Amino acid sequence: MLSGSIRQISRRLQSGEVTASELVENCLARAHQTKDLNAFVTITADLAREQAQQSDERRRQGQPLGPLDGVPVSVKDNFCVRGAPTTCGSRMLAEFRPPYTASVVRRLLRAGACLIGKTNLDEFGMGVGTVDSFFGPTKNVWGSNVKYKLRYKYGEPATDPPVPPRDSDEDFYIPGGSSGGSAVSVASGSSFVALGSDTGGSVRNPAASCGLVGLKPSYGLLSRHGLVPLVHSMDAPGLLARTVADAALVFDLLSAPDALDSTCRCSARGLVVGVPREYHCPGVDSQVLDAWEAAAAELAAGGATVRQVSLPHTQHSIACYSVLNAAEVASNMARYDGVEFGFRSTEHASTEAMYADGRRRALNEVVRGRVLAGNYFLLRRHYDDYMVQAMRVRRLIQRDFELAWRAGCHLLLTPVTLTDGHLHSEFVQRDSRTNTAALDYCTQPANMAGVPAVSLPVRLSSRGLPISLQLMAPPLGERRLLAAARWLERRLAFPRLELV
Repeated sequence: MLSGSIRQISRRLQSGEVTASELVENCLARAHQTKDLNAFVTITADLAREQAQQSDERRRQGQPLGPLDGVPVSVKDNFCVRGAPTTCGSRMLAEFRPPYTASVVRRLLRAGACLIGKTNLDEFGMGVGTVDSFFGPTKNVWGSNVKYKLRYKYGEPATDPPVPPRDSDEDFYIPGGSSGGSAVSVASGSSFVALGSDTGGSVRNPAASCGLVGLKPSYGLLSRHGLVPLVHSMDAPGLLARTVADAALVFDLLSAPDALDSTCRCSARGLVVGVPREYHCPGVDSQVLDAWEAAAAELAAGGATVRQVSLPHTQHSIACYSVLNAAEVASNMARYDGVEFGFRSTEHASTEAMYADGRRRALNEVVRGRVLAGNYFLLRRHYDDYMVQAMRVRRLIQRDFELAWRAGCHLLLTPVTLTDGHLHSEFVQRDSRTNTAALDYCTQPANMAGVPAVSLPVRLSSRGLPISLQLMAPPLGERRLLAAARWLERRLAFPRLELV
């Protein structure tokens, strides 16, 4: 039951086969069963039970709010929920309880969803592994000590999965980041859909690592009100779901009422799909290339025109992002001084000493490093050399995408990550800059250009870990993007993970 889609569980709720209260209790039990994965910072059990009781009462009266009524969801812990801890994975905000709820969360709850909890993330969203949280790292359910099976087709028996290799029982595969907690909450069955935020790939990256669908909508399409900012010019609320149809259903709810008909019949016929040559880059694994080529061939066999295109400034995107990200982080982090809110140091020698000691104790090295770099780039004597140049390069990256759309491409098909999963023991040996360059190379340009993108799992690697691909579309092209993703999802039939 907990590995099904939103549509499947909604039908069971509607028929009375299961109640929202029973479903919530099962999801809370699953969250407790898998607590070693550390997907959640806060479990909102009392709130979820209250919401489930309200949903059951609405159904008894024959007045359900829609397909999400009674469905358990989770929310990344950088979205504000009134009265609930909103920590951003940081000691700085460990005691912060906002007086309001983020707009996208409010829409979910108004549709009857039941909030299971707030999920773990890299501190303030700065990371690609969900290993840099004040509350500890999150572990991927794939290759973990949690027992699971794989079901390739509904109605067929589940099969034992290949066992991804690990050097020790203490080691684990990272879930990707920074929305890794949201991804694991869905993959493990604690919730049916989760909110994440995507600044450079932070929804698509963990979706790829956890065998899920990850949607980053067009910049500005979903409200950022109540999302604690990282990089104002790139942040986008996103979704992690088990199927494209589920992502489409929730996206329809969170965006304009008629933005998407998620029940439409879809076809690849007539699509023009571009394959950017620059994404065939050093470090890309041969199994990822094979999956990429197989998906392109599947689209072509379905009637699409698949052709090679060029996005020549892709290679500069990470360097450009590193400058702009750090600069906006430095600006946004200035508010965390411990005076108005946030962790307050007990150092009283001077105001400056209190600021310095509080930040040293409450922010990790990755966050402090970005603040320092950002302030360096923003100095008057450096501004033209770094900020102005980075903004110029960003415009060239945007123009690359514009030229691809003008040339007739409806969609672009690329990898999400260059390899399959990463062991924690290997990941922590590399610095944050190196990990970001490797894991965000394929995802970050979409944020630079503000275009929508969706990642979907397409096959298992030889190690038994998910390999995912990404589709991108012109701004506000979510309808065609999700329809094509749903068609490809059905043709490639990635297995569904079920805990035992």
